[in-house]
Amino acid sequence: MDGGIRTRRAIMEQQLVRMSRFLSYLLRHHPEAEGLSMDECGWVGIDDLLATPGVRRHGMTKDLLARIVAKNDKQRFEYDDGGERIRARQGHSRSVSLGWKAVMPPETLYHGTSAHALFSIRAKGLQRRNRHHVHLSSDVVTANKVGARHGPPVVLVIHAREMHLQGHEFFVSANGIWLTESVPAGFIDFP
Repeated sequence: MDGGIRTRRAIMEQQLVRMSRFLSYLLRHHPEAEGLSMDECGWVGIDDLLATPGVRRHGMTKDLLARIVAKNDKQRFEYDDGGERIRARQGHSRSVSLGWKAVMPPETLYHGTSAHALFSIRAKGLQRRNRHHVHLSSDVVTANKVGARHGPPVVLVIHAREMHLQGHEFFVSANGIWLTESVPAGFIDFP
């Protein structure tokens, strides 16, 4: 393959990552930054989104948006059934109702973090902080990737089924992320 083609592809991929991050910022945290109106379920009109100055500045089109939704490695976004609206699947710092039903979790789930967070987690457990839920993975590989965003990763084992049996609710998003309100330290195996 020609070096110029590889370079153009690499630049395009970097642009898509930047666009995806900007979408996360808008659809999870600050739609008002671009004058967007988000409904109580987190939906934003696609035409409204594409008409904002920031989205236009990023060069986003309907085709690029569709590519981001389809190719995002974490499947962060989804369209409504009519394809007229878009939302983030989870990770909101604002109040939204995503319509999840509580489900029975597997025996264990995993949480990726960094070593510098362990002191706080040992003392307080896992807290949702500015999000709606604590995010958990069903596999160690994914948890490792999440933890690596903040330095050398540490993977915690969560006794999810035991938590559930003691009254904690669990939800699973369409992209396979497990969610719960918090995880008390007593349900965590630390390295």
